[in-house]
Amino acid sequence: MPERRPTRSLSGALRTPRTPADPGFWRSPVRGARFTAVLGVVLLVGLTLLSVTGLLSYAAYNPDLNRVNDKTPGKGLLGFYLFPWPTGPHWLYRLTQGLHVTVGIVLVPVLLAKLWSVIPRLFALPPARSVGRALERLSLLLLVGGALFQFITGLLNIQLDYIFPGSFYTLHFYGAWVFLAGFVTHTALKAPQAVRVLRNGIPRGEADTLAAPDPMPATLSRRGALAMVGAGSLLLLVTSAGRSFDGPPRRIALLTPRGGTDPGPGPNAFQVNKTAAAVRITPADTGENWRLTVRGPSGEFRFSRAELLAMEQHTAALPIACVEGWSTSDQQWRGVRLADLAALAGYPDRPPGVFVESLQRSGSFRKAALRDNQVRDGRSLLALEVNGAPLSPDHGYPARIIVPAAPGVLNTKWVETLTFGEL
Repeated sequence: MPERRPTRSLSGALRTPRTPADPGFWRSPVRGARFTAVLGVVLLVGLTLLSVTGLLSYAAYNPDLNRVNDKTPGKGLLGFYLFPWPTGPHWLYRLTQGLHVTVGIVLVPVLLAKLWSVIPRLFALPPARSVGRALERLSLLLLVGGALFQFITGLLNIQLDYIFPGSFYTLHFYGAWVFLAGFVTHTALKAPQAVRVLRNGIPRGEADTLAAPDPMPATLSRRGALAMVGAGSLLLLVTSAGRSFDGPPRRIALLTPRGGTDPGPGPNAFQVNKTAAAVRITPADTGENWRLTVRGPSGEFRFSRAELLAMEQHTAALPIACVEGWSTSDQQWRGVRLADLAALAGYPDRPPGVFVESLQRSGSFRKAALRDNQVRDGRSLLALEVNGAPLSPDHGYPARIIVPAAPGVLNTKWVETLTFGEL
């Protein structure tokens, strides 16, 4: 609680600030227009990158392809920008989602500092002196509320695999558009002023409305405060970004679930999202009686793992990249091309999309749909081996999907059925 110092009213009487609406209530000497403008410019760049990569992540799920991919019913006009997600470069989703999550984590100190710097404005009375002021306050409400909601739900999804009721995809998608409405409006209203302050400072004769009218003695300069914010962001970068790499960088990513330790030795020793036990896959499900069902115009076919291994095998070096922002390096996958299985099902020339069903009994994305361009890519496989060894149970034995540039959950594990052409 800030110290309350008596101030003199217009009548000359001494009074003590009692509410946050009183300018004298806020006495930090660090607050000021230039301090806030610096943080605002950093957030302008960072939040723009977050918004673009977040919308790209949503498009990567091909949500307009099949309802099993879309966890956001009724999106309507908000899906105006969706496009067929490409398969190249093969590291595309690894890059965009890695940036999205890493930048979001790094911006946390900047966001908190920015909110702290402008908090007196949130209590200013009257709330709207003009139409422009009312619009600014409304945009601020949407911006602050939307940003806090997006950051909190995003961080919980990274750390705890999401704990809120309902679909993370739905809540995060709609929350993003609320945030974007406030962000765009607030930027249009405040960016010119921030640029002027950074270039020329406060014009002579004008008051710095963010500075305390009666500040306490300074114990930290504004540059020192900015340095502390930057150091906090750097610390978060160092302790989180490594989950997208192998070796030492992953070992120092202590603040993320897929960091801190290496998965261990062996061909299958790389990160997984969900284990076989977590989705109730038993050895009986994947034993000798397992068969892959392939459906299409030519009929329905069933293949054992041995029969699949007897088909022409192909290799592809592809990573696994997840919505939580972690990823692996390229792994050497080997198996049957999806395009070849489509030809067996009755599409020898131009393979269509495929509907994939897994053996898993619980968890999201037990079913998923892939586009025709994903099926046609020669690197898209029904993988049977990885790095020269059979798939482990946690990596999808006896067979899994691997597609370049696709989110990890669309690389379905423990595949049971492939239906070509019915999406």
